[in-house]
Amino acid sequence: MLRTAALDGQLTDLLGQVGVVVFYLVVWGLVFAGTALFVGVFVPFVTGDSLLFASGIIAAGASGVDIWVLAIGTGIAAFLGDQVGFLLGRRYGRPYLDKRGGPRMQGVIARTEHFYRTFGWWSVVIARFIPWGRVFVPIIAGVGRMGYARFVTANIVGALAWGVGITVIGYYAASIPGVKVLAYVIAGVFITASVIAGIRAWRLERADRAASVQTDVSSAK
Repeated sequence: MLRTAALDGQLTDLLGQVGVVVFYLVVWGLVFAGTALFVGVFVPFVTGDSLLFASGIIAAGASGVDIWVLAIGTGIAAFLGDQVGFLLGRRYGRPYLDKRGGPRMQGVIARTEHFYRTFGWWSVVIARFIPWGRVFVPIIAGVGRMGYARFVTANIVGALAWGVGITVIGYYAASIPGVKVLAYVIAGVFITASVIAGIRAWRLERADRAASVQTDVSSAK
């Protein structure tokens, strides 16, 4: 929450300096760039959940900022960002991912590929709430030739749940004291679900590695 508070202050200053329209464009641009342009790899905090939650809080207290314009625009930006990632993966294939950074980045990509194989359609939705998943799952879905219609439906659900949902939760957390606790509980549920999904993917990956080692040992005998 400390990071959210800091980002809240920065966004409030930005709103005061540039006005409502540019404020919308900055938030939407960051959300789009987070997945479409790989910005989320380097600054996940500025393009992720905290940005959405903080922008919703600001909408509750700033005159001229319409929460529904902000939230729907955020959802559209999130949807378009994932579409770009998917189409890049589909157009350029695995070599496009092989060029993304060094060994550490390749490790993240391998983990994301396992996550995608584990959850399929749901990986596109769940990945919205996981920083590394949000960046790489759309591309990997494209590389894996996921059906376009399947990806679009998952992308719409994820954009609504994440882009619109978290922004509106931030708004209600700040504007209606009676539902503030509920808003934080809902946000907590999203975060918890993300953690559980990550743990499950990690455990399955460990099991696969153990099985591979066992197979290698058996083959060597």
